[in-house]
Amino acid sequence: MSMNRQHGLSIIELLVFIVVVGIAVTGVLQVFSSTSRTSVDPMVRKQAMTVAESLLEEVLSKPYTYCDPDDAHADTATSTGIDPTDVDMCATTTEAGIGREIAQGEDRYSNTTPFDNVNDYDGFTMPSGPGLGIMDLTGTAITGLEAYSATVVVTDAGAFNGIPAGETLLVTVTVVGPGNHSITFSGYRTRYAPTL
Repeated sequence: MSMNRQHGLSIIELLVFIVVVGIAVTGVLQVFSSTSRTSVDPMVRKQAMTVAESLLEEVLSKPYTYCDPDDAHADTATSTGIDPTDVDMCATTTEAGIGREIAQGEDRYSNTTPFDNVNDYDGFTMPSGPGLGIMDLTGTAITGLEAYSATVVVTDAGAFNGIPAGETLLVTVTVVGPGNHSITFSGYRTRYAPTL
């Protein structure tokens, strides 16, 4: 005689299955939540990268000469000496070194005495806040970027790739966006004078 047995799950087996699946799903959701919470908002990251890249390009496009770029011999001088009759020396004004020439009133936003050399940007900052943040060359805050800040550091790169010390600058631009998400770009600028 054959017995018909029913096949299926008992209530205990079903409850164990639900508990195990519930624990697994909870673990996956916690990992997903943690990852989402700590990842950078793509828009914040993209804007910070764009600002950093733009500011680095602005700095690296400036000259790096022995003389102040406004000096008559800026394109020909091979040293920082001053002699108005010798084109291998500055006519009147040497480049003061890393940092802006405060005595000349240089400022990124000035129409008359703007930053005119790579090293003028050392220590330049654009703090975040209402009416502040990232600004264009006229000093006007760019709408939507008030929560971002930027800093520029210019240092002597030392002897670099066969080029003697004092002839190459390392420019580092750091932009911090909302949520303290930071992007840093760096680039090198080599002295190009004389250009004859």
